[in-house]
Amino acid sequence: MVTLSNRLALIARLVPEGGKLADIGSDHALLPVFLCQQGIAVSAIAGELNPGPFAAAQKQVREAGLEKRIEVRRGDGLAVIEPGEADVVTIAGMGGSLIASILSAGEDKLKETERLILQPNVGEEQVRRWLVEHGWALVDEHILEEDGKIYEVLVAVREGAASVNDRLYGGADSETAFRMGPYLLNKPSPVFVSKWQSELVKLNRIVHQLGESELEAAADKKAAFEKEIADIERVLAGSGRN
Repeated sequence: MVTLSNRLALIARLVPEGGKLADIGSDHALLPVFLCQQGIAVSAIAGELNPGPFAAAQKQVREAGLEKRIEVRRGDGLAVIEPGEADVVTIAGMGGSLIASILSAGEDKLKETERLILQPNVGEEQVRRWLVEHGWALVDEHILEEDGKIYEVLVAVREGAASVNDRLYGGADSETAFRMGPYLLNKPSPVFVSKWQSELVKLNRIVHQLGESELEAAADKKAAFEKEIADIERVLAGSGRN
């Protein structure tokens, strides 16, 4: 029985029982193997582009005796699946920009997919925007810290996308919701607060550097960053942990 990191264990808990999984960028195929061993996934596809992780995934599946339930396929992003092969698609451990690019490039493969579980290492805002722009509804968000790094996990479905997205992003604070996460904002955990306190330190450093420039473009950037800082400070003040 494979053991998952806290990050992957959280993703595993968000996968519905009885579905067909496609794990894109599967690395050692730990997630598909675990979900099939637990009887949560009926079948799985582990997609990997790079030869080293691809071979490692094949070895993991073979040693688990799951060759009949898990296919390890080599290819770029969603190119490893066909429409209808996966009810649930997971993409974890990449930047938000790359995740959005993978989803866009293989959007035709998602026509019958019911759920996306996405864990960007950075650039979560880009993923949230992609979901809205492409007719997906964000229905859940989680944040956790492991080994000194903070991760966010986003869950999206197609059903009710228009009404859900209007509710989440239709207000005056839509930019803050995209940036910080509409569900995470409602329940600001200590990890959430820690993340954005660290972000404030970085932003204030940038503002200080821009303040030393006499260029007009620098002044415009400084004003934009100052607004972002004010928004974050307002959220943290509301959490009682600023």
